[in-house]
Amino acid sequence: MFSVFKRSQPSPDPTAAPQAAGPAPDIRAAVAAIGQQASTMGREAAEVRGLLEDTQAASARGAQTLSALAGQVREITKAQDAISKVSQDSLGSVGLARQAVEDVGTGVTGIVTTLKEVSDAADSITKIALQTRLVAFNAAVEAKHAGEAGRGFAVVADAVKDLAAKVETSSKQITGTIALLGERIEALAREIRMPGEHDAAGSGAFHRALAALQDGVASVNAAAEQSRQICADLNGQMGAVEAEIHQTGRALDSALRRSDSFFKVSQDMIDFVSRCGVETEDTPYIVAAQEAAKEISGLLEQAVRAGEISLPDLFDEQYKPIPGTNPPKVSSRFAELTDRLFPEVQERTLALSPKVVFCVSTDRNGYIATHNKRVSHPPRGDVVWDTANSRHRRIFNDRTALASAHNERAFLLQTYRRDMGGGNFVIVKEAAAPITVNGRHWGAVRLGFQF
Repeated sequence: MFSVFKRSQPSPDPTAAPQAAGPAPDIRAAVAAIGQQASTMGREAAEVRGLLEDTQAASARGAQTLSALAGQVREITKAQDAISKVSQDSLGSVGLARQAVEDVGTGVTGIVTTLKEVSDAADSITKIALQTRLVAFNAAVEAKHAGEAGRGFAVVADAVKDLAAKVETSSKQITGTIALLGERIEALAREIRMPGEHDAAGSGAFHRALAALQDGVASVNAAAEQSRQICADLNGQMGAVEAEIHQTGRALDSALRRSDSFFKVSQDMIDFVSRCGVETEDTPYIVAAQEAAKEISGLLEQAVRAGEISLPDLFDEQYKPIPGTNPPKVSSRFAELTDRLFPEVQERTLALSPKVVFCVSTDRNGYIATHNKRVSHPPRGDVVWDTANSRHRRIFNDRTALASAHNERAFLLQTYRRDMGGGNFVIVKEAAAPITVNGRHWGAVRLGFQF
């Protein structure tokens, strides 16, 4: 609303000479100037809002990435905890192994002692066998002296002598084998015995290897603990950064809501100027959108009267997805009719001025079955290219598109930043006029043009 305030004037002096009246203000020029300023402000507001939206989206992506990274760090921390536990268990196992080896060493020492006792017993047997041989030899000599009477005794004496010889040989073999076995067991005992100051250079090698293993496991455990601590610190820092990003996101949300108010003021001013009857630079495009909407309304009504399509089919909202399309496309029961009727009107209006960016017809839900020919190519499967060059059979349900689709006033004028695909944006104005069929609101003609 605009208020006009009159400044109080002093009472006229009847003796003063009459003054000439000043020039009447040019209201139309003033309104046109306001419209120009409002248009500039709308463009800046659209730019600011677009930048805020980009920043908000980047902040959201950053928060999502950071959240995923924080999750990975937590998983790494869990893995480090598991490594630490395994390392601690391994240290315990090495200690048990060391004790077990020491017990084996004690057992081996006992074996060596036992074998020495066996060796001593074998030596005693050897001595006894030697003495038995001597006794048998003497007995054989005495038997020979006895002649025929001592013949039987001589046979026995010879047999005892031979048996004693065999026992002596076996005892010597046992002694030799026990000596060799003792040497080997003693060598094993030296290997598994804990090394001391006076041990030979080679003794305790097994324990040294076991100690090296224990040191290695301890190093792994220390490294895992250090890594776990680093991950814990990093996790804490990431939590702080994540909180700051969320705070930034909330601030951006607030700024975006405030920019909406600023943006709405500029839109209301543009709309006010456009409706006050003063012709502006936007007027030709508003009129073109209204004329196109009127013509398309007539074509659809004629198609219904001619039986080319039924009203239920024309107002079909049961969109069917078209497989394999990205951005997604959908079909409807009226798409073939609009492909036949709309291009002539849309392409003619598109040629109105080089500033015209697009002229399309949308239903109430933002569905554009038939777009301009230059951006209605078959999809290639490249999402960036398809976004910019295959725009037909798609639903555009952003705020600007739905505002135009839902508008039932004579026209709606908006300013916004249009996504052209591939990260390219352009600030455009859009004039929208409603399409009606037999008094029922079908959608709108949307005519976009550059500043």
